[in-house]
Amino acid sequence: MTDTDPKDPKKRTWTEEIEVAGDQLVARVKELAAEAEVKRIRITEPDGDLVLEVPLTIGALAGGAVVLAAPLLAVIGALAAFVTKVKIEIVRTDPPETGA
Repeated sequence: MTDTDPKDPKKRTWTEEIEVAGDQLVARVKELAAEAEVKRIRITEPDGDLVLEVPLTIGALAGGAVVLAAPLLAVIGALAAFVTKVKIEIVRTDPPETGA
């Protein structure tokens, strides 16, 4: 699904949904959060109930910022201990176009 970013109408956003096992949840969230174009992550149960929604800044968990995100990752780790499978909805922006 694609849409436009309300803060910048020239940027388009699109949504991707993946399913992961509970034991892979923290690692997958770390990977996604380090990607510059990921704006938001929503974690839902297989039946569609929203469990957690995390807005991200550009590359929020890249580099030294992982220490700052430790409480969030602890919450996600605790969630992973109670679920066998979850869906992750990823909202991304298109990368900026180069003028060359």
